[in-house]
Amino acid sequence: MARRQPDITVPDLTGKLAVVTGASDGIGLGLTTRLAAAGAEVVMPVRNLRKGEAAIATVRQRYPNAVLSLRALDLSSLESVAALGANLRAEDRPIHLLVNNAGVMTPPARQRTTDGFELQFGSNHLGHFALVSHLLPLLRAGRARVTSQLSVAANSNAINWDDLNWERSYHGRKAYSQSKIAFGLFGLELERRSRAGDWGITSNISHPGVAPTSLLAARPELGRTKDSTGVRLIRALSSRGILLGTVETAVLPALLAATSAEAQGGRFYGPSGPGHLGGAPAEQETYSRLRSEDDARRMWRISEDLTHASFPNEQRAKGPSTR
Repeated sequence: MARRQPDITVPDLTGKLAVVTGASDGIGLGLTTRLAAAGAEVVMPVRNLRKGEAAIATVRQRYPNAVLSLRALDLSSLESVAALGANLRAEDRPIHLLVNNAGVMTPPARQRTTDGFELQFGSNHLGHFALVSHLLPLLRAGRARVTSQLSVAANSNAINWDDLNWERSYHGRKAYSQSKIAFGLFGLELERRSRAGDWGITSNISHPGVAPTSLLAARPELGRTKDSTGVRLIRALSSRGILLGTVETAVLPALLAATSAEAQGGRFYGPSGPGHLGGAPAEQETYSRLRSEDDARRMWRISEDLTHASFPNEQRAKGPSTR
């Protein structure tokens, strides 16, 4: 007998405009499918437009009336991020949901973004940080829910404050952890600044647990010519229902965080099973590495300097605690 997969009910999203980064495959495609099925119009910023077109065809096979559109976005290029922001601002349509989902994971050798940042820090964190700054007027107009996708890797290692770009020594997994810790600090700080400045944005964070997505699969452009041992093990455990989730269940924490009326700003959502590796989505305790407001403010200032992003400069009040 096939095991019963956990699921959630997504509210009616008719009339809502959603933006999902990394929408062309894996969790991003799953999120796009579920949002479109609930009636949202989904903008899909993707690096590979051909892959994006195939993703649209996949969604429309199930939901012929899905309203989807592609935009070009390379999160490893601040110029590309700025161009997407300018294009969407020119369209002048309020954004109601933004899911910062795209990511790159553990290239074996250090790689750099177009702007010279370590690839994971530059794409996973700085690219999304800049994207939110460019979209801020549209997010404020839509009183948007912003959900930023982390990883269980944000619960290990640390920010390498003295060498954020890993120029002196490179460790792929530690650099990946740093990118996700920085991104989590951003997601929680965005909520605090929105509350203090009355931006009207609700910001929370999520993680998918562990599931057989494409992040660890063969990626020649990252220098990984074959599937890692890790992804082969993850596929085996997932297929047997042992501890881990599936691609379908990995979608659920971000979907809950982005759409549920019960999901709150400044909170963290992930799978509720053993070790938070799989299972039904629920609120969970915020990782220890994400709790320091001083670290969050420090990372925010550094990120503004590195990306030349511009946010309103209202005096912040103390935000809600993260449990």
